[in-house]
Amino acid sequence: MAEQLFALFYDYVPDILERRKPHREAHIAHAKAAAERGELVIAGALGDPPHGAMFAFRVSGPDAIEEFVAGDPYVDAGLVTAHRVEPWNVVVHGAPAVG
Repeated sequence: MAEQLFALFYDYVPDILERRKPHREAHIAHAKAAAERGELVIAGALGDPPHGAMFAFRVSGPDAIEEFVAGDPYVDAGLVTAHRVEPWNVVVHGAPAVG
């Protein structure tokens, strides 16, 4: 049986590595708070160097994710150029990472 999560995708400014430093600690704390509430399942940057990020949420609908976006220090600082939310029907889970 599929589990429905919601995927949040961010697009970053081209110079994210140079501009994120003053906001990174607050951004990570914001994400950790969502994880501690049981809403955020997994998250991380996409690309090397990063060009965006992907977050997976276990919430009742996209409104909760829009609240997360509205409170994200990266968004407030203008580091996120666009975002989108997609329903994600997860049909296969692997074993949790060890370590």
